[in-house]
Amino acid sequence: MPKATTNGIELYYETHGEGQPLVLISGIGYSLWQWHRMIPFLEKHFRVIAFDNRGAGQSDKPAGPYSAQMLAADTAGLLDALGIEKAIIMGHSMGGFIAQAMALDFPSKVAKLILCSTNFGGPRAIPVTPEAMKVLSDVTSDPLTRFRNGLVVSTAPGWAEKNPQVLDEWIKWRVANPVDPAPYQAQMAVGLSLIPEAAAFESKLPRVEAPTLILFGAHDKVVPPENADLLAKQIANSKVVIFPDAGHFFPIEIPEAASRAIVEFAG
Repeated sequence: MPKATTNGIELYYETHGEGQPLVLISGIGYSLWQWHRMIPFLEKHFRVIAFDNRGAGQSDKPAGPYSAQMLAADTAGLLDALGIEKAIIMGHSMGGFIAQAMALDFPSKVAKLILCSTNFGGPRAIPVTPEAMKVLSDVTSDPLTRFRNGLVVSTAPGWAEKNPQVLDEWIKWRVANPVDPAPYQAQMAVGLSLIPEAAAFESKLPRVEAPTLILFGAHDKVVPPENADLLAKQIANSKVVIFPDAGHFFPIEIPEAASRAIVEFAG
C-alpha cells in the first residue's frame, strides 16, 4: 500500500499511467474509489494521482475539524513527496473546495485547475435544492435505503434505473466501506467553514491565474449547476462545460464523456 507522509499525516495514494500529472481530489466521505470509472480513460493520457483525503479510506483520520486549506496543504505535500512540481488539479464537490484552496495557496503547483460540482461558499453560492435536502437529511428509513435514495436523487433522472449494476456495485462498496462518523464530521467542517462571507472563496478567486475548467451535471441537485457561471465570473481564464445527462456524481455516471472533456481541456 503506497503511502506518503505529508503535513504530519500519511495519505494513501495510487498512480496510473504516464504523462502530465493529473491529481484527483475526492468529495466528502469518499476515497479514491470515487474515480474508479474515470481512471481507465484518463490513464491513457495522464499520470493520474488519486488519493484518499485525510479522514477517508486508507489515509490517516486525525481529529477534526478540517479545513480546505489544511487538505490543500496535504495535497501539496503529496506532490512534493512524489517529486511533482506542477500538476493539473481536479476536485469534485468538497474536493473542489480543496482544489480552490490549492490554486490560491499553492499557485506554483497548479498547471491547470478543474472544478467539478462545487461552489465558492458564502451567502451567494446556490445551495442544495429542497428536493435533495429532503432526501439526504432523511433519518426515518434504514441506512441502506437512505444511501440508495441519496444516490437516486444525486444522479440524473432515470440513471439509477438504467444502470442497476453500477448502482448495486456502488451500494456494495459503501456497505464494505461504511462512513466513520467522526472523520466524516471533520470533513463536513470543510464546507461549513466556508459559509461566512469572509471565509468564502468568492472574492479571492480573481487571483487564480491557472486556466480553469468548470464541470457540472445539468441535473445536479446537490450543488446546482447555476454555481458554474458564478465560479466562471470570478475566474478570468475559465471555461464551463455542463453535461446534459448527468447529476452530481458525473465521474461515476458518465466517466467516458467526462474524461473526454478533461483530455480536450488539457490539450
